[in-house]
Amino acid sequence: MPVSASLRGLGAALSFLLLATSCSSAPDYTPKPKGYNRIDLPPHSYQQLAPGHPYTFQYSQQARILRDSSYLAQPHWLNIYYPQLHANVQITYADLKGNQALYNKLLEDARKLTSKHEIKATAIDESTMKTPNGMRVSVFELQGEVPSQFQFYTTDSTRHFFRGALYFRTATANDSLAPVIEYVKQDVVKLLNTLKYQ
Repeated sequence: MPVSASLRGLGAALSFLLLATSCSSAPDYTPKPKGYNRIDLPPHSYQQLAPGHPYTFQYSQQARILRDSSYLAQPHWLNIYYPQLHANVQITYADLKGNQALYNKLLEDARKLTSKHEIKATAIDESTMKTPNGMRVSVFELQGEVPSQFQFYTTDSTRHFFRGALYFRTATANDSLAPVIEYVKQDVVKLLNTLKYQ
Protein backbone atom coordinates (compact mmCIF):
# COMPACT_ATOMS: atom_id res chain seq x y z
CA MET A 1 0.00 0.00 0.00
CA PRO A 2 1.50 3.34 -0.99
CA VAL A 3 2.24 5.89 1.78
CA SER A 4 0.06 8.58 0.22
CA ALA A 5 -3.00 6.28 0.28
CA SER A 6 -2.49 5.48 3.97
CA LEU A 7 -2.00 9.20 4.76
CA ARG A 8 -5.20 9.99 2.93
CA GLY A 9 -7.01 7.31 4.93
CA LEU A 10 -5.51 8.66 8.17
CA GLY A 11 -6.45 12.26 7.20
CA ALA A 12 -10.02 11.19 6.41
CA ALA A 13 -10.27 9.34 9.74
CA LEU A 14 -8.92 12.37 11.66
CA SER A 15 -11.28 14.70 9.81
CA PHE A 16 -14.22 12.46 10.62
CA LEU A 17 -13.17 12.15 14.27
CA LEU A 18 -12.72 15.93 14.58
CA LEU A 19 -16.08 16.58 12.94
CA ALA A 20 -17.83 14.03 15.16
CA THR A 21 -16.40 15.40 18.41
CA SER A 22 -17.11 19.04 17.51
CA CYS A 23 -20.74 18.27 16.65
CA SER A 24 -21.44 16.05 19.64
CA SER A 25 -20.14 18.31 22.42
CA ALA A 26 -22.81 20.31 24.22
CA PRO A 27 -22.61 24.08 23.83
CA ASP A 28 -21.21 25.94 26.81
CA TYR A 29 -24.05 28.27 27.94
CA THR A 30 -23.48 30.78 30.71
CA PRO A 31 -26.61 32.19 32.32
CA LYS A 32 -26.84 35.96 32.23
CA PRO A 33 -27.57 37.83 35.45
CA LYS A 34 -31.02 39.38 35.84
CA GLY A 35 -30.87 42.89 34.44
CA TYR A 36 -32.98 46.02 34.23
CA ASN A 37 -33.16 48.85 31.78
CA ARG A 38 -30.63 51.52 32.49
CA ILE A 39 -32.29 54.68 33.71
CA ASP A 40 -30.15 57.81 33.69
CA LEU A 41 -31.57 60.19 36.26
CA PRO A 42 -30.63 63.87 36.20
CA PRO A 43 -29.16 65.57 39.27
CA HIS A 44 -31.75 67.01 41.66
CA SER A 45 -32.46 70.73 41.20
CA TYR A 46 -35.46 72.69 42.41
CA GLN A 47 -37.63 75.71 41.71
CA GLN A 48 -40.24 77.60 43.71
CA LEU A 49 -43.95 77.08 43.05
CA ALA A 50 -45.49 80.12 41.35
CA PRO A 51 -47.72 82.30 43.57
CA GLY A 52 -51.50 81.97 43.58
CA HIS A 53 -52.00 79.10 46.03
CA PRO A 54 -52.53 79.07 49.80
CA TYR A 55 -49.25 77.14 50.05
CA THR A 56 -45.80 77.24 48.51
CA PHE A 57 -43.00 74.69 48.14
CA GLN A 58 -40.01 73.80 46.00
CA TYR A 59 -40.37 71.14 43.34
CA SER A 60 -38.10 69.49 40.78
CA GLN A 61 -36.97 71.39 37.70
CA GLN A 62 -37.57 68.11 35.82
CA ALA A 63 -41.31 68.42 36.54
CA ARG A 64 -44.17 70.59 35.31
CA ILE A 65 -47.07 71.88 37.38
CA LEU A 66 -50.44 70.97 35.86
CA ARG A 67 -53.88 71.83 37.19
CA ASP A 68 -55.88 68.80 38.24
CA SER A 69 -58.50 68.36 35.53
CA SER A 70 -60.57 65.60 37.14
CA TYR A 71 -64.25 66.26 37.74
CA LEU A 72 -63.63 66.22 41.52
CA ALA A 73 -60.81 68.77 41.34
CA GLN A 74 -60.88 71.80 43.57
CA PRO A 75 -59.08 75.11 42.92
CA HIS A 76 -55.69 74.30 44.49
CA TRP A 77 -55.33 70.68 43.42
CA LEU A 78 -52.21 70.13 41.30
CA ASN A 79 -50.26 67.48 39.48
CA ILE A 80 -46.48 67.60 39.59
CA TYR A 81 -45.80 65.76 36.36
CA TYR A 82 -42.40 64.31 35.35
CA PRO A 83 -42.67 63.89 31.55
CA GLN A 84 -39.37 62.00 31.17
CA LEU A 85 -40.20 59.56 33.98
CA HIS A 86 -43.97 59.22 33.38
CA ALA A 87 -44.45 59.99 37.07
CA ASN A 88 -47.09 62.15 38.67
CA VAL A 89 -47.42 63.48 42.21
CA GLN A 90 -51.06 64.39 42.79
CA ILE A 91 -51.51 67.20 45.31
CA THR A 92 -54.84 67.96 46.97
CA TYR A 93 -55.52 70.80 49.38
CA ALA A 94 -58.47 71.85 51.53
CA ASP A 95 -59.05 74.93 53.64
CA LEU A 96 -60.61 73.46 56.78
CA LYS A 97 -61.96 76.81 58.06
CA GLY A 98 -62.02 75.34 61.56
CA ASN A 99 -64.57 72.69 60.50
CA GLN A 100 -63.83 69.62 62.68
CA ALA A 101 -66.22 67.39 60.69
CA LEU A 102 -64.40 68.23 57.43
CA TYR A 103 -61.04 67.58 59.11
CA ASN A 104 -62.24 64.14 60.32
CA LYS A 105 -63.61 63.30 56.85
CA LEU A 106 -60.36 64.26 55.07
CA LEU A 107 -58.30 62.33 57.58
CA GLU A 108 -60.47 59.25 57.06
CA ASP A 109 -60.34 59.70 53.24
CA ALA A 110 -56.53 59.89 53.33
CA ARG A 111 -56.35 56.63 55.25
CA LYS A 112 -58.92 54.94 52.98
CA LEU A 113 -57.05 56.00 49.84
CA THR A 114 -53.90 54.38 51.22
CA SER A 115 -55.58 51.25 52.55
CA LYS A 116 -57.39 50.48 49.28
CA HIS A 117 -53.96 49.38 47.97
CA GLU A 118 -53.73 46.62 50.62
CA ILE A 119 -54.98 44.07 48.09
CA LYS A 120 -51.80 44.32 45.99
CA ALA A 121 -49.37 45.77 48.54
CA THR A 122 -46.88 43.43 50.17
CA ALA A 123 -46.31 46.04 52.89
CA ILE A 124 -47.45 49.51 53.88
CA ASP A 125 -44.94 51.31 56.07
CA GLU A 126 -46.30 54.31 57.94
CA SER A 127 -44.00 56.87 59.52
CA THR A 128 -44.11 60.45 60.71
CA MET A 129 -41.57 63.07 59.72
CA LYS A 130 -41.13 66.55 61.13
CA THR A 131 -40.20 69.29 58.67
CA PRO A 132 -37.86 72.22 59.36
CA ASN A 133 -41.00 74.41 59.50
CA GLY A 134 -42.34 72.32 62.41
CA MET A 135 -45.02 70.45 60.42
CA ARG A 136 -45.73 66.82 61.11
CA VAL A 137 -46.22 64.72 57.99
CA SER A 138 -47.71 61.22 57.90
CA VAL A 139 -45.88 59.24 55.22
CA PHE A 140 -46.97 55.91 53.73
CA GLU A 141 -44.55 53.82 51.66
CA LEU A 142 -46.27 51.03 49.77
CA GLN A 143 -44.40 47.99 48.48
CA GLY A 144 -45.44 45.48 45.84
CA GLU A 145 -47.16 45.94 42.50
CA VAL A 146 -49.25 48.93 43.57
CA PRO A 147 -50.16 51.96 41.44
CA SER A 148 -49.10 54.40 44.19
CA GLN A 149 -45.80 53.76 45.97
CA PHE A 150 -45.65 56.83 48.21
CA GLN A 151 -48.41 58.86 49.87
CA PHE A 152 -48.46 61.56 52.52
CA TYR A 153 -50.57 64.15 54.26
CA THR A 154 -50.00 67.02 56.65
CA THR A 155 -52.46 69.20 58.48
CA ASP A 156 -52.62 71.77 61.25
CA SER A 157 -56.11 70.34 62.06
CA THR A 158 -57.83 73.74 61.95
CA ARG A 159 -57.11 75.40 58.60
CA HIS A 160 -54.90 73.45 56.16
CA PHE A 161 -55.08 69.87 54.87
CA PHE A 162 -52.41 69.00 52.28
CA ARG A 163 -52.20 65.52 50.73
CA GLY A 164 -50.15 63.92 47.98
CA ALA A 165 -49.65 60.60 46.21
CA LEU A 166 -47.06 59.37 43.71
CA TYR A 167 -48.31 57.51 40.62
CA PHE A 168 -46.60 56.20 37.49
CA ARG A 169 -48.30 56.28 34.09
CA THR A 170 -46.67 53.06 32.98
CA ALA A 171 -47.21 49.30 33.27
CA THR A 172 -43.57 48.68 34.20
CA ALA A 173 -43.06 46.52 37.28
CA ASN A 174 -42.21 48.45 40.44
CA ASP A 175 -38.94 46.58 40.99
CA SER A 176 -37.75 47.95 37.65
CA LEU A 177 -38.93 51.42 38.67
CA ALA A 178 -37.15 51.31 42.06
CA PRO A 179 -34.46 53.89 41.15
CA VAL A 180 -37.09 56.26 39.73
CA ILE A 181 -39.36 55.81 42.75
CA GLU A 182 -36.46 56.69 45.07
CA TYR A 183 -35.57 59.69 42.89
CA VAL A 184 -39.11 61.12 43.02
CA LYS A 185 -39.45 60.32 46.73
CA GLN A 186 -36.37 62.46 47.37
CA ASP A 187 -38.06 65.30 45.46
CA VAL A 188 -41.24 64.83 47.53
CA VAL A 189 -39.25 65.02 50.76
CA LYS A 190 -37.74 68.29 49.48
CA LEU A 191 -41.27 69.54 48.71
CA LEU A 192 -42.42 68.68 52.24
CA ASN A 193 -39.36 70.24 53.86
CA THR A 194 -40.00 73.51 52.00
CA LEU A 195 -43.81 73.54 52.33
CA LYS A 196 -45.21 76.71 53.85
CA TYR A 197 -48.76 77.96 54.08
CA GLN A 198 -49.54 81.49 52.91
